[in-house]
Amino acid sequence: MSKRTLDSPEDIRFLVDSFYEKVQADDFIGPVFTDVAHVDWDKHLPKMYAFWENIILGNNAYQGHPFRPHLLINQQHTLTLDHFERWLKLFSETLTEHFEGTNAELTRQRATQIALVWNNKFQYINNDSYMG
Repeated sequence: MSKRTLDSPEDIRFLVDSFYEKVQADDFIGPVFTDVAHVDWDKHLPKMYAFWENIILGNNAYQGHPFRPHLLINQQHTLTLDHFERWLKLFSETLTEHFEGTNAELTRQRATQIALVWNNKFQYINNDSYMG
């Protein structure tokens, strides 16, 4: 089976759907989505299609503030490096299984950047020693 090139909205939907199937089945981060965030997948998935279309295709499909919902989740369940590493591992596995080419590698790099930056933000937020 040939791999996709990740250069269309259809490819991005396939990426997002395949990735979130892994997330929901994962015993570590799956419960954060289902039991803590109570994700409504019918609402969440279209937002993720738009988010990744914006990143990969540059089509300005996504309008929103992606960090805020994660901040609210973190107030209920502390998000740690382990969470971001698992998220990135599942995302990278999905890319490797189904995609090839420049857009796939650029998407892997962007996902890595997002995971690193967000982890750093949450480490800062969750370490109250900076408060004095």
